[in-house]
Amino acid sequence: MHTLVYWLIFPFLWLVSILPWKLFYLLSDIICFIVYRIFQYRKKVVTTNLRNAFPEKSKEEIKKIRGKFYKHMCDMFLEMVKSISISDKTTKKHFKFINTESLRKLEASGKSYVLLAGHYASYEWGNCIDLSTSFKSVGVYKPIRNLSFDKLAKKIRGRFGADIVPNNKIVRYAISKERKNAGGSIYGLVADQSPKAWGNTYWSHFMNQEVPVFVGGEVLAKKLDLNIAYLKVDKVKRGYYEAEVVIISDNIKSVPDYEATEKYISLLEAQIKKRPELYLWTHKRWKHAR
Repeated sequence: MHTLVYWLIFPFLWLVSILPWKLFYLLSDIICFIVYRIFQYRKKVVTTNLRNAFPEKSKEEIKKIRGKFYKHMCDMFLEMVKSISISDKTTKKHFKFINTESLRKLEASGKSYVLLAGHYASYEWGNCIDLSTSFKSVGVYKPIRNLSFDKLAKKIRGRFGADIVPNNKIVRYAISKERKNAGGSIYGLVADQSPKAWGNTYWSHFMNQEVPVFVGGEVLAKKLDLNIAYLKVDKVKRGYYEAEVVIISDNIKSVPDYEATEKYISLLEAQIKKRPELYLWTHKRWKHAR
């Protein structure tokens, strides 16, 4: 059944991916109207998240941010579909790496590094870093239950040459790869999900709330003596993004525990406060908040 659904939907997704940009974003506007105005997809969750993150903002300000967010969200997920057929040349035009000194410095060190990202701007197009570096990227992801769509997601995310590894296998994969000394790797993690608040979970303040946070990226970096960095992505205009790699530490074993994680949170939070509409507010990221 899953396979049948996949083959019924995939041709439509492919057709969407080859649409000219003007028609592509017109479709995004239509989808946004349906999702936001008609079905009101997770509207209560988005509103609650925004109110908790920005208690100082008025109802009108929250409403304005919410409207901009839904428009960006629909653009972003359609842009992921665009990855099915987009060329390397076009991708580099729409997702451009700037201030590449840090990127070159990390390459020159010869050491692999963990690249932490957030659900901000165009995190799905961040996989095109393979087009701008000699290192091999490794995307860490959470498998989808539908095996056919899981295969599609892996295909899209590995579109530019990345290896796509399930989150529960990344430690074993990285240990094996580093032991083989098979050239520099970039282990990309979107690390701002809401982990379960169990046992010795590390807690921090994120967007005005005390929450449990993932420290897997830092743990992996310390375990294998990897550098650690942040993928900072900004939206220039509709369909165009600029990204840079910000080094958090190039000597991770000398850094106190959780300091690198706190730096990551700080960098992401600064971007969200500057342009909150670019963050993914539909998830219950603060469901375990104290």
